[in-house]
Amino acid sequence: MTYRIDRLGHQGDGIAAGPVFAPMTLPGEVVSGALSGQRLTDIRIVQPSARRVAPPCRHFKACGGCQLQHADDDFVAAWKEDVVRTALAAHGIEVPFRPIATSPRQARRRATLSARRTKKGAMAGFHGRASDVIVEIPDCQLLHPDLMRAIPVAEALALETASRKGALSVAVCLSGGGLDVDVTGGRPLDGPLRILLAGLAEAHNLARIAWEGEVIATRRPPVQRFGNAQIVPPPGAFLQATTEGEAALLADVMAAMNGAVRIVDLFAGCGTFTLPLAAQAQVHAVEGDAAMTEALDVGWRKAAGLKQVTVEARDLFRRPLRPDELKRFDGAVIDPPRAGAESQVAQLIAAAIPRIAYVSCNPVTFARDAAALTAGGFAITGLRVVDQFRWSSHVELVADFGRT
Repeated sequence: MTYRIDRLGHQGDGIAAGPVFAPMTLPGEVVSGALSGQRLTDIRIVQPSARRVAPPCRHFKACGGCQLQHADDDFVAAWKEDVVRTALAAHGIEVPFRPIATSPRQARRRATLSARRTKKGAMAGFHGRASDVIVEIPDCQLLHPDLMRAIPVAEALALETASRKGALSVAVCLSGGGLDVDVTGGRPLDGPLRILLAGLAEAHNLARIAWEGEVIATRRPPVQRFGNAQIVPPPGAFLQATTEGEAALLADVMAAMNGAVRIVDLFAGCGTFTLPLAAQAQVHAVEGDAAMTEALDVGWRKAAGLKQVTVEARDLFRRPLRPDELKRFDGAVIDPPRAGAESQVAQLIAAAIPRIAYVSCNPVTFARDAAALTAGGFAITGLRVVDQFRWSSHVELVADFGRT
């Protein structure tokens, strides 16, 4: 049988009538394949789309790291913007979009690799498409060239510390001191393992290595620069995926907060927005992870030329800041996880803060929160899609709200 692809779903798969899901296809294409449940396998393109291109990475068909390398850049940009536009339209919201900011290829500065021992040694890479099989990625077009050095590190970790029954999860990040590595999924930590890990850090010239979040060896501080400040994040702390994507988000956040004197930064992390904003305003940073707020505070105290920054470790899902706590601020930045920030948004509405910058990694929960804000007396004054996860179905955005 043949199928005509009508549209792409949120995971980047083509969708035909039924629905039938067909990975690596594009709207308008006619395809054939074997139907397994609702999923098409062994796909052959009968009539290709004019937007189809040759994938730039030779690992694309097997690797699950990217979903959209078979489409041209203009199509991917328009599709990601349309995902956001559709989510907003479901709540009756229509706004003009600023130009999309797309990170270049080979720009990812952090990734989580899977690594496993094999009969002949070890292997490391990403999981295959809809599979727990590890696909090696020696010519990956997604990761920064300096981050590719983490692949032999992950292989060495698997060879020396893993059993053949399970895979290690190796989170790696570029830092000012070199590679920052945090390993999870391994065996319990003991004395011999500590010695082994310290030796691997030395042999591979790592900045830092941690095991299940516990720092084992720091050879050089794995510093990250935010504005005029440098911080040393705890192992596994959240950081933006690319420097280019971070810069795009930050530029719009800074513009939205222009003129604000006292700003509250909610879900502040290690200070991605807090510390640059402190060059122009006093900032109160609130984050649920105490280790991250401590790193932020230390970074601010060591920096020069910044206005006052205060920090608070607080679970904003269980204890959102209340209107009486928010009334002293004339600007709010909010960068919640994928669940959004429904409870905290309700408190921001009640506090009637004049301006809000909202950074989101989930268009659906953003649209829900945006609908609440617009019903509560705010209007979106600008929105930009930021594509840090090039060739993936992941969509990020930054929007600013003002009181109507």
